[in-house]
Amino acid sequence: MGRTFDVIVLGLGGMGSAAAYQLASRGKRVLGIEQFTAPHDRGSSHGKTRIVRQAYFENPAYVPLVLRAYELWRQLERETGRRLLFEVGGLMMGPPNSAVVAGSIRSAREHGLAHEILDAREIRKRFPAFRPEPNTVALHENKAGFIRCEDSVQAHLDRASHLGAVLHFEERVVAWEPCGDRVRVRIAKDKYEAGQLVIAPGPWASEILRDLDLPLVVDRHVLFWLDPVGGVGLFLPGHFPVFIWETESPGIPYGFPAVDGPNAGVKVGFGRAPGAQKCTPETIDRVVRPEEIESIRRAFAKRVPSLDGRCLRAVTCMYTNTPDHDFVISRHPDHPSVLVACGFSGHGYKFCSVVGEILADLVVEGKTRHDISLFDAARLRSARGPR
Repeated sequence: MGRTFDVIVLGLGGMGSAAAYQLASRGKRVLGIEQFTAPHDRGSSHGKTRIVRQAYFENPAYVPLVLRAYELWRQLERETGRRLLFEVGGLMMGPPNSAVVAGSIRSAREHGLAHEILDAREIRKRFPAFRPEPNTVALHENKAGFIRCEDSVQAHLDRASHLGAVLHFEERVVAWEPCGDRVRVRIAKDKYEAGQLVIAPGPWASEILRDLDLPLVVDRHVLFWLDPVGGVGLFLPGHFPVFIWETESPGIPYGFPAVDGPNAGVKVGFGRAPGAQKCTPETIDRVVRPEEIESIRRAFAKRVPSLDGRCLRAVTCMYTNTPDHDFVISRHPDHPSVLVACGFSGHGYKFCSVVGEILADLVVEGKTRHDISLFDAARLRSARGPR
């Protein structure tokens, strides 16, 4: 016998957990369904930390959303008593005309964000672990930092449960379908119905949203923790910021301070990694090869010499990319009681808190005060053309 809810949230990673919390906080009868335990390391919401930043080089249109995300992360901290968002400062580095630097400056100026522009000499003086080339400049913002990703998923889930949401783990959805003016979700041995359905499937989007035929591509991404030569002193918060560094070489190196103690290393990776393997959740190679470790060590040794140390840990995750790298937050074009949030393209985690609010707005009020025109799924379907 199926059970009935106001809304079902399919997927309880970063986005889905936030949506479940926001909906429960508005008095909705919520069922959240997750195929794994929570938080888990099979998708895109793990790896201990994610960079947060306000001077958004991708597009100034994201800035109002990230400012609201900061407010909601702080609200979640107050409600749970957990420290989730750490403002340790951040450097957006590269040649003056690089997308990372020029785009960050554009966003900062357009939205009046506090920032500084540092030349290579000033970067080395303030943050001696770096070895920038003479033409490197950086936008420095104090409000940048990192968020604890698994902790924040758990915080959202804890609040959702406290507010009355029913959360089911290790249940895999077999299918969903319209049922009159409602939506039915089937798992192996049961079925549920709700007035509305929120689908936040991460890298499973192409499978669960097959009917939308969205041009999504999943990349295998590797996170590394390197042991600094000479210890973590230069890499502690206060001495070392989060950073994103565009160079003339393919890929965009990024990294974090040493935030987990003297023996846990420094987390680094490559955004838009050169030669990233295309995959699905079923085909991803979760083994990190020695040559991958050697490649990352060589790349970072040129820019941050002390990171030419041994690799303490490496894990894989997945980027679900749209062609334009903008998100999908949209009503299903054929089923208006179904909302879709996917394609966060490797830069979406910091927005989880506000995406949860947006999805709850759309469920409860049918609209949101946030400008989400950039994220309409119709842009991708029309770009694909007739099939």
